[in-house]
Amino acid sequence: MKYVEFMERDYFELEDLLAFSHGTLVKDPPDGFDAHLPAPPFLMMDRITSFKTNGNRGSIVAEQDIKLDAWYFQCHFLGDPVQPGCLCVDAIWQLLGFYCVWRGSLGAGRALGCGEVSFDGQIRPYNKCVRYEIEVKRYFQQKESGASVVVGDGSVFVDDELITVVKQARSGVFSGITYPDYPQRSQNSVGGMVKV
Repeated sequence: MKYVEFMERDYFELEDLLAFSHGTLVKDPPDGFDAHLPAPPFLMMDRITSFKTNGNRGSIVAEQDIKLDAWYFQCHFLGDPVQPGCLCVDAIWQLLGFYCVWRGSLGAGRALGCGEVSFDGQIRPYNKCVRYEIEVKRYFQQKESGASVVVGDGSVFVDDELITVVKQARSGVFSGITYPDYPQRSQNSVGGMVKV
């Protein structure tokens, strides 16, 4: 799809999310469009059913189908398979980063942290669907650097039961931080503090 179509779209199917992971969704990306979602098996959603914006606020709703043979059930834990709770937090970060790009941010996404997290349930192999609902509290883009940050509160439901709440989740999009020449040593081959 064209970049203008991407910016106007308010839902994304699995095919779209996979293409975004591989950098092939937007056919005419503007300079500096370096963002990707994680590719499977680390992509934590199968579809985004709703993106909404209202000034510097908004909302996101996405879903993940639970698969009996998911990679995490094979190792976490033997004899007691459960999806790691941290993957729900990462899904919130993935969605917030994608939201930044959808709002026009250029660069690559990074998780920036979160406030309180509460786990009150679990995701097991015979559950059917996880739903992520995020209330975007604030989105802002810095004019000087072009960096953007989004802050939101996320709720995670499994088969319509609320199991996880993530407060003040933060993701951002920054230019000049990608490492496309991996595994070669280069400017961004060593991590540490991100300077924007």
